[in-house]
Amino acid sequence: MMKKFLVISLAALFWLGGVSCVWAQGKTEIKIIGRDKGSVSSIQSNGVTYLDVQKTAKKLGANVELYAAAKQAKVTLKGFSAILTAGESTVVVNGSNVPLGESVIAYKGDIMAPVAFFTLPSWQQALDRQIEFKDNTLWVEKNFNLAYEDKLQTEQGDQLFFYHSGAVQYVLHSVNKHTLEITFPKAVVKREFTTRLRDDFIQTINMRQEEDKAVLRVILGRKAKNWSMEESGGKWVLRVAQNAQDMQPRADEPSAAEDGPQISSAPSAQPKPALLLPAPSVIGEADEDTPVQEKPSAAPASDKKELKPAIIQPAPAVARKKMRIMVDPGHGGKDPGAIRRGYREKTWNLAVAKELTALLKKAGFEVRMTRDTDKFIALSERSKMSNNFKADLFVSVHTNASKNSRANGFQVYFRSEKATDKEAAEVAALENEALQYEEVHYNFVDALLQSLAKNEYINESSKLAGYVRNAVYKQPGIGIAVNRNSSVRQANFYVLKGVNSPAILIEMGYISSSKDRARLSQKAVQKRMAQGIYNGIYDYAKKEGWLK
Repeated sequence: MMKKFLVISLAALFWLGGVSCVWAQGKTEIKIIGRDKGSVSSIQSNGVTYLDVQKTAKKLGANVELYAAAKQAKVTLKGFSAILTAGESTVVVNGSNVPLGESVIAYKGDIMAPVAFFTLPSWQQALDRQIEFKDNTLWVEKNFNLAYEDKLQTEQGDQLFFYHSGAVQYVLHSVNKHTLEITFPKAVVKREFTTRLRDDFIQTINMRQEEDKAVLRVILGRKAKNWSMEESGGKWVLRVAQNAQDMQPRADEPSAAEDGPQISSAPSAQPKPALLLPAPSVIGEADEDTPVQEKPSAAPASDKKELKPAIIQPAPAVARKKMRIMVDPGHGGKDPGAIRRGYREKTWNLAVAKELTALLKKAGFEVRMTRDTDKFIALSERSKMSNNFKADLFVSVHTNASKNSRANGFQVYFRSEKATDKEAAEVAALENEALQYEEVHYNFVDALLQSLAKNEYINESSKLAGYVRNAVYKQPGIGIAVNRNSSVRQANFYVLKGVNSPAILIEMGYISSSKDRARLSQKAVQKRMAQGIYNGIYDYAKKEGWLK
């Protein structure tokens, strides 16, 4: 009996390719470009993970041939050919022997390879992917040289940590009061994402790929007065704080998450000088030809010794500039908007917009209108006008319409790809009909790229919409219903696409409603409507620190 047991044991060891140790069967997850692609069979032995060659290679797009008698597998891909043999610790890749460190094994009719096979440089090159094995997961990513890794939020400020490799550079500038933009020429970002921190220093982070560059947009919170981009612990660190003294790393500063980037606090550490960008006296005032500060990823050694960190000057306590507001009277010219009983929407929109503009200017805001006469302006041109003006807010004034004559009331919208409900979607479709009057169709590729960043402003747009709704609700003498539970809505309005600021679209009432129509046709009501909208904008500006 003992001899029989010994023979079986030896046979089992041979079948496992010589692995004389305890093993455990399980599953290993596969993530490709951040997406869950399922799992494959795996076994653990002496701390080494072995993956099912056939199933793993097929999930990664390779062809696999099994030779059961010889206990071999052949994996092929364009420019790549590998032969794995059970019991061998090397594989033949494109005719050359490549060591794996551990032997390939045969298990229950399958060929199992140590995970090192799937991280071979030649395999990654053939797939045109970066592959990493971590936490029992095979991570397959596109070839990138820039990645967001972690964040650190404290009472003094926020920090964002980024991995980078190679000769990647960056250019940092401010778009407006709310937004920093960091461009990385020739960088490939690991993954596009939007993250909302919702604190006093950073509200939202958005990173996206744009052809030959990566773009990071950071929406700032109300306490953000100073920021810097520097290299620390082999990572790039974006710091945002209120006070200059909080910008530099401290010895007692808490580290980031355990598996995230770490900042060295050892006395012997020699961090590279920081590129410190103080909040300018006027954010967003620079013209397109204004030079911006640029930092290469590496400088000659002789230069490093002479570089010193710049001194950050805190921003003045008062508002840096007047808030800029673009007021957009909907429709115009050959585009009349909705028409009922001889009344044209474009006329009411312009009348109220003019009253609103006058009130805003009188209060000290810097204001422009997309049109101040009865002329046609393409929807895409309106957002460009706002961006060229470097507007801090975009307010589009409209009048609603419906086939249902009983529909009535004031509403205010902010843009979202998904409408609040069917009615909101119908309102957006109605306003988007203005596209039919455009002689030159908008570049929908540009529109798509622009819309990727617009989610950054959803929170601020929603907040502005709430202030305006509340103020119109409180304004006496308008006589148009304002439902406080459902009058702030969201839908995919084309005119709000591409606007680099919080943006809302106001539907003052329904021209198709006899009651609303009777009210909005009166000059006195139009003035009260403008007053209500103005009050909401004023309340928002005061809350956001634009006004004393």
